[in-house]
Amino acid sequence: MKYKICIVASKYYPNISEQLIAGAINVLKKNKIKNYKKIYAPGVFEIPTLISKNINNYDAFIALGCVIKGKTPHFKFISEASINSIMNLSVSYNKPIGNGILTCLNKNQALERSDHKKKDKGGEAAQATIFVLQAFNDNGK
Repeated sequence: MKYKICIVASKYYPNISEQLIAGAINVLKKNKIKNYKKIYAPGVFEIPTLISKNINNYDAFIALGCVIKGKTPHFKFISEASINSIMNLSVSYNKPIGNGILTCLNKNQALERSDHKKKDKGGEAAQATIFVLQAFNDNGK
């Protein structure tokens, strides 16, 4: 089956996001999914808004980005708001959204988790998205 997938990625930590994107695209290609588009957000907080704006144009989304803990509660607020909004969109619209938003304690942890040759969290988010799309298809979506 042909799927139309949108990768929505934060530009805030560009080297981390590009690694996440590379991992996601590798998984899409391995699964013979060629119809995908990338949209960039300034940070992870804006990802749900971009998904919401495009919710009817794609079969599924992959949300990619990173929040690194600092010395203020900002990390907690941004992480929770973004991830909860993504889950709400997915459930409300019955639309798969793979969550590849890293919430890390430091930059080294983020670099390791984003690297598509190591932890490959972008690839994992893409694989989860494909799994749910296939489950929808198997259930007569």
